[in-house]
Amino acid sequence: MSHVVTTTTTTTSSGGGFANVGYTRTIQGQLKIAQVVTLLIAFLCVHFSKYWTDYTALRYFEVVTLFFLIAFLIFFIMHLLRLQSKIPCINWTLTEFLHYVLGTILILIGSIVVAVKNGGIAALIAGSVFGFIASFLLAYSMWTSYKVTWGSQPTSAAV
Repeated sequence: MSHVVTTTTTTTSSGGGFANVGYTRTIQGQLKIAQVVTLLIAFLCVHFSKYWTDYTALRYFEVVTLFFLIAFLIFFIMHLLRLQSKIPCINWTLTEFLHYVLGTILILIGSIVVAVKNGGIAALIAGSVFGFIASFLLAYSMWTSYKVTWGSQPTSAAV
């Protein structure tokens, strides 16, 4: 007596294309877009201000906002192109969490310094406000990333 076994394999992919466009519709994707936009606005407000009161403090703010703008833009592109799955030797969740921690602290410090040293210049006030908004967005992303990275994992009591 002979038996015939038929195996059918079905593969599905989300989006199926080169880019993961669905990431832009998620909360994390929209947060990254908002962070990049607010950091860009904060940088541009301070950079194109005509009258600076303290060059050192404002240069610090420019450097910090530009660095984290580029860093989070790279993270966004990596998620968009699914590059983090192609480099599995790096813990990307932990890497992003550490960037969120550093970014929140450094941008908050820079925003406070610009708020104190603005000299009543509207562009510098706007830059510090967008810096505060960006640090709030980074803190929220840090909180959600913390819950994913070190959140409570379900434990099973196997007997």
